[in-house]
Amino acid sequence: MADASLAGKTILMSGGSRGIGLAIALRAARDGANVALMAKTDTPHPKLDGTVHSAAAEIEAAGGRALPIVGDVRNDDDITAAVLKTHGEFGGIDIVVNNASVIDLSGSLELAAKKYDLMQDVNVRGTFMLSRAAVPILKDAENPHILSLSPPLNITPRWLGAHTGYTLAKYGMTMATLGMAAEFAKDGIAANTLWPETTIATAAVQFALGGDRMMKVSRTPEVYADAAYEVLTRPAREYTGQTLIVEQVLRDAGVTDFSRYAATPGTPDHELFPDIFL
Repeated sequence: MADASLAGKTILMSGGSRGIGLAIALRAARDGANVALMAKTDTPHPKLDGTVHSAAAEIEAAGGRALPIVGDVRNDDDITAAVLKTHGEFGGIDIVVNNASVIDLSGSLELAAKKYDLMQDVNVRGTFMLSRAAVPILKDAENPHILSLSPPLNITPRWLGAHTGYTLAKYGMTMATLGMAAEFAKDGIAANTLWPETTIATAAVQFALGGDRMMKVSRTPEVYADAAYEVLTRPAREYTGQTLIVEQVLRDAGVTDFSRYAATPGTPDHELFPDIFL
């Protein structure tokens, strides 16, 4: 594992009320990081656990400092306010995590135009705009990182045609991030993407992919969090412009046993469900 620490570092994350984003935030909080969460979930959802406020409480309990910000990554004023509030509260921004994402696996003929627009607005535009807004402050950070939770650009017909609208949105996140990596390399800002080999036991998997059956053959969000931690503690100037895979990042860090990440303890690796895009 990396020897560095996120103690005292400030993370600005889109989403993060639950699931993978919250797991990443809690992993950083255990080091004593500052975490600003920009999310829409001000009040409890009838089907989904967690709000930006409950997530902030968990971050504080884990040892970090939290700043819950109720905002929509589709709204430019909300983005500007989130960046300014984070800078004002913690004195800077070291890391941006583009976690907010919308999923709809409908085929092209079935996908509602509004849902297509929503995926583009949150996944692609939100990633670009939040990253861009934070860049002037990231330039002053000691080890600045942008991390987007999106897949490598696999342009095989299998994935291009499986759910074209969603594929476009996730690949757009990746392209925006790789573009930032190239554009701001001279400023020492790292920008990478991170994606898992297997499905992750989150509400998105349960409600959009395969219900309880899929949850049982997935890994926990902690595997994503541990890999993100490895990425975010690497030297920014040396580790950028990559489409990284969760498990490979951990293997490179010396992890050989992934059994503790099984959502259902005892499930062998070969029975876990492979994630899409790989």
